[in-house]
Amino acid sequence: MKPADRKTACSQTMKTQGVSRDDLLTYLRQMMEIRALENQIATLLGQATLRGASHLYAGEEAVAVGAVAALRDDDWITSTHRGHGHAHAHGDCHAKTPAARQEHYNQMMAEVLGKSGGYCKGKGGSMHIADVAHGNLGATGIVGGNLPVAVGAALAQKQKNSGQVVLCFFGDGASNTGNFHEALNMASIWKLPVVFVVENNLYGMSVPWREVSALPDVASRAAAYGFPGIIVDGMDVLAVRGAVAEAVARARRGEGPSLVEAKTYRWFGHSHSDPRVYRTREEEAAWKARDPIHRTRDDLMAAGLMTEEAFEQMKREVDAKLAAALAFAQTSPEPKPEEVDTDVFAPAHTTPADCAAEAQLRQRLRAEPPARVITYAQAIQEALREEMLRDGRVFIMGEDVGLYGGAYGATRDLFKEFGPWRVLDTPISEAAIGGAAVGAAMAGQRPVAEIMYVDFTPLAMDQIANQGAKNRYMFGGRTSVPMVVRTEGGAGRAIAAHHSQSLEALWTHFPGIYVVMPATPYDAKGLLKAAIRDDNPVMFIEHKMLYKEKGPVPEGDYVIPLGVADVKRIGKDVTIVTYSRMVLLALEAANRLALEGIDVEVVDLRTLKPLDIDTVVTSVKKTGRFVGVTEAYENTSFINEVMAQVNEAAFDWLDAPMVRVAAANVPVPRAEILEDIAIPNVERIMAACRKAVK
Repeated sequence: MKPADRKTACSQTMKTQGVSRDDLLTYLRQMMEIRALENQIATLLGQATLRGASHLYAGEEAVAVGAVAALRDDDWITSTHRGHGHAHAHGDCHAKTPAARQEHYNQMMAEVLGKSGGYCKGKGGSMHIADVAHGNLGATGIVGGNLPVAVGAALAQKQKNSGQVVLCFFGDGASNTGNFHEALNMASIWKLPVVFVVENNLYGMSVPWREVSALPDVASRAAAYGFPGIIVDGMDVLAVRGAVAEAVARARRGEGPSLVEAKTYRWFGHSHSDPRVYRTREEEAAWKARDPIHRTRDDLMAAGLMTEEAFEQMKREVDAKLAAALAFAQTSPEPKPEEVDTDVFAPAHTTPADCAAEAQLRQRLRAEPPARVITYAQAIQEALREEMLRDGRVFIMGEDVGLYGGAYGATRDLFKEFGPWRVLDTPISEAAIGGAAVGAAMAGQRPVAEIMYVDFTPLAMDQIANQGAKNRYMFGGRTSVPMVVRTEGGAGRAIAAHHSQSLEALWTHFPGIYVVMPATPYDAKGLLKAAIRDDNPVMFIEHKMLYKEKGPVPEGDYVIPLGVADVKRIGKDVTIVTYSRMVLLALEAANRLALEGIDVEVVDLRTLKPLDIDTVVTSVKKTGRFVGVTEAYENTSFINEVMAQVNEAAFDWLDAPMVRVAAANVPVPRAEILEDIAIPNVERIMAACRKAVK
């Protein structure tokens, strides 16, 4: 383009978008700072000074800078594994002084180097930079993992009527994941204030976009969900800003999401180890001739808004800023060894006094059971209703929870009382449900997400385990994810292998998430209320055969602290440790064994994480014998972990080998006769106790 034409085009665009000279100079500086940071990281990787994976953003700077420039200070972003540019553009906009901008740059570099002075105290690193306090909900190392999180954050804004918008960055590769389609569909049906920005750099790792999509443009897919898809030159910062600004304005008006596809190019490979043999030198040269930094500089100079001397001065300032950031990062201390297990869980609200009060309540209930007896399902509904009345941030979302659904009507009446924005029927999209709960929780809400069966929770495992459970730790303890996932598990209804499993061991495996499995209506109500009030993700697993079980539940508010087991029956000869429906079978077995002269103590764990191993060990030290009962598969079931801890803490008190009763290592069969054989029953529990006593 001729200088005169460039000047005219630049002036017209600036006028149309309301962009000043200072704005353009800021965009240029931000892009140069991103490029300098990426080049420095590439150098450190080449020198093996920097270890770990870093996915460089050089070449794509106009997308991050232009898109973030279209936001207000109170808007939100979610980012990707190639997220340095997003984090810098967003953080620089929030830093209002040169000193604050330098501090932001320092923390970026320190986090990449895994130092304690980084944004996440070195626990997140290059792929997981976050600044949640300023609206950056973080980068994720899972391709497409941030899309449902962005939807949840946008849902929170719609519920709060905040007027804020969420910007979700992702790459062309992510548009072929299930998260992409689930997230776009959910955002569309609820008209959420989210703008999806896909950075199409033509390659997903080494695979060309043209080979993995029948359509040339990601933006075309937006039509399937009923909202606009816009294609923009991702090498032109003002073009990106203009397109995103229109989408943001549309979202802010309540018209729902948009998809902006920025055609762009990365200078480096997918990662440092990528030799880029799938790209030609000619292709790379053609894209580098469209360098967004050079383009913006040339526009400024053509419009008479910048001189060559001023540009050189800006380069010197950027170099100095980078040098200061590198010096800060290199001198920043390594994280202290004792920091390895901090930030996994948010602090508990409960105190020893709360535990003592709940223990006293249990004693009173056993001495003088209340006249009121309700079902397990009614106890769940009561807990939800009381917490929704107590805290306006609590809401329910999930499959079949609305007017026509809800297990045994547990949520149907709540829909009628609280309306569709407090009880949200979702599509059958487990990943989007889980991820939306994560995003909403990080944005200040307290979601209770329902996934119909525990068998289906693996479909949401990435979102719940990799985003929800790990974000607090990865982001240096600077966020909390207060969410509950309600689901049902277990066998007993002859509905075969895909609807009858006990998969709690999967969820106890992940640090950062609690697992709760109540056995009685009293426990179900008190534990659900505690789970909703907790600042951590909680997997709340109800047994499908317990919903109609009745039991005494006191009137009014009470909370059962997480991590407190309950001795359901006192005995002296053998300890049964169990949870969920198996508690009822264990109590029946204990009553029948009493007729044989065997006095059984039954310990109900109630919560598997946190695990109250002290109560278990105390019981074992008294009886000298341990029988573990679980409906989960014997292979790697959670009861095996309990046995390992008992072995470590109470081996010298054991008078006999520990015995376990678990489900057979077969898929749960449909035929009732086979199902009864596959899962524990009273007779097997009694036999195990006799074996332990002998």
